[in-house]
Amino acid sequence: MADELRARIRSGALRPGDRMPTQAQLAHEFGVERGAVRQALRILQSERLLTNVSKGSPATVAPDPARALTGPEAPPLPTTVALAPRIAAAFAAEHVEIDAVCLTSISLTLAIGEPLRQIHAGRLKPAKVDVRVLLPSRDIDLAFPVPVEGREDDWVHDRWLAMRNAQGQVLRHNLLALRATHGIDVRVTFRALPFTPPVKLYLLNNTEALFAYYTLMRREAEIDHEHLEMYDAQGTQSMLFSFRQGAGLRDTTFVEQSHLWFNALWETISSELVLTS
Repeated sequence: MADELRARIRSGALRPGDRMPTQAQLAHEFGVERGAVRQALRILQSERLLTNVSKGSPATVAPDPARALTGPEAPPLPTTVALAPRIAAAFAAEHVEIDAVCLTSISLTLAIGEPLRQIHAGRLKPAKVDVRVLLPSRDIDLAFPVPVEGREDDWVHDRWLAMRNAQGQVLRHNLLALRATHGIDVRVTFRALPFTPPVKLYLLNNTEALFAYYTLMRREAEIDHEHLEMYDAQGTQSMLFSFRQGAGLRDTTFVEQSHLWFNALWETISSELVLTS
């Protein structure tokens, strides 16, 4: 959605100073929920293509969109804002290829929802989808999340493992369902890493790399009415940096090296991963 609106602004279909359609109108046009519309508008605002983005009046095309920051030059945005539009854009390809390294697949599972809605609405129809995901092994001592002070039980690890498995199962189920509903050739594969990844990485169609750091924070969780201090990372809020093939030597090299890194992990030290407790 953000890509389509960006193209309309760049082409002059939406001119400087024009008021955008309302969020309700955009939601109806693209067949998405209001939340997805707001995400797309915030992305375009961050790229300086739109002004006055709010829940009230419609946004306005910036006075000089030619000077906007777009694509890899745009500032990083939280994963919850930036990932879904890029995943949806990737699903416009005939053969969709997504590789991911993450602590759990929750961000990817949420982001996949947008292209799935567009597929069900008939707006997207890839012929083939290949998804590979690297997640930490259940057998390692995680670097995070961990209790601030040691505990005899493994509650934090068990909680992470349950989340890892549940989100992975949802992701796999939602994608594999496309075989029956739309005749799309889908493969979803998970493998286990022998370490806790300090970063998250999404590789889209061999042309784009989205990269974010897991920033640790100390927070409190409640366990059986007891409060536990733990070190954890909120991956959905991690700032996502975009690098694209062909957007300059720096970006192109980053995308290429990221693919080499992912494939090396996949083919060497990773192991079979079963999404069960």
